[in-house]
Amino acid sequence: MKVFRQPLIYMRAMRTQIKLLRDLNSMTPRCWLLLLSTLLGLGVPVATQAHPVSSKTSGNSADDSAYGSGKFCPQPALSRLIHHKVAPGETIASIAKRYNLIPATLMGMNPALQHSKATVGSEIVIPPYNGIRVEVPAGQSWRNVATKYKVRTDVLFEVNGCQREPRDVFVPGVNWAPKRPAIPTGNLAEYPLPAFATVVMAYGWRVDPNTGRVFFNSGVDLLAETGTPVRAVGAGTVAFAGERGVYGNLVVVNHQGGQQTRYASLNSVRVHVGQIVKPGDLLGTVGSTGKTPLTEPHLHFEVRYSSSLGWVAEDPSPYLQQKQVAK
Repeated sequence: MKVFRQPLIYMRAMRTQIKLLRDLNSMTPRCWLLLLSTLLGLGVPVATQAHPVSSKTSGNSADDSAYGSGKFCPQPALSRLIHHKVAPGETIASIAKRYNLIPATLMGMNPALQHSKATVGSEIVIPPYNGIRVEVPAGQSWRNVATKYKVRTDVLFEVNGCQREPRDVFVPGVNWAPKRPAIPTGNLAEYPLPAFATVVMAYGWRVDPNTGRVFFNSGVDLLAETGTPVRAVGAGTVAFAGERGVYGNLVVVNHQGGQQTRYASLNSVRVHVGQIVKPGDLLGTVGSTGKTPLTEPHLHFEVRYSSSLGWVAEDPSPYLQQKQVAK
């Protein structure tokens, strides 16, 4: 088998050396060189990656090691930017697809794209993968940036070339979004289920347990029995009610101040488009419809806000936690 190939080579080499060692007095200089080269070849492999950065160390300790020199670190992501000249017929979406990125990544890296279309002949920068560029605030370090964006410190350290004190860092896996508008906190006044439920899948990047693929969960998934009533968390107007692809049976409610909530994977829908709802009104019942890695019945709940990119998802956890504390 292929996996045993290297150990077999080592065993054969050692058998060769054992034969030579039977009569040390007869060994020639050539044999001694052969023995030395074999023993060196059996040594511990040299590390090819930087050590993980411990949160207990000081800001410079990681860079004081042999790995801090950058010898075993990849080239910083921000030094691997590609310059792309926009051609006729290209759009932000088509360019992003060409480089296997999402449009929001290009908008975050190129501010000119945030308020207009891709202008033919203009030049934009393309990062090696999805993420955002962040300026390290004065008096802080890249560790503070890692904490803010909930990124592992060792990952951020290596992605940015193991630099000691970078002024700008690339944060991988974080989606750029327009600045969130000021929205009245009282818009969402209720919990979407009759009782507080277990979060079986949180907001953010997750791994599909069935396929092993990484995906972005734009809401939270709350465990509940099939048929459990799903209620509006705030006053608003039903913007959609019915079947919607991966969402399964979906209800979308628009609230004042450019805020929106979505209730998906429903077993049944009990409202219609244009209907005015109040906090606590019945929208549907819990089910397991749509394309989801979860096998148990649950409510997929999202909170979004209106922006130049459309309805941008945000983490619903703070809203749900406020309701739990209030009660």
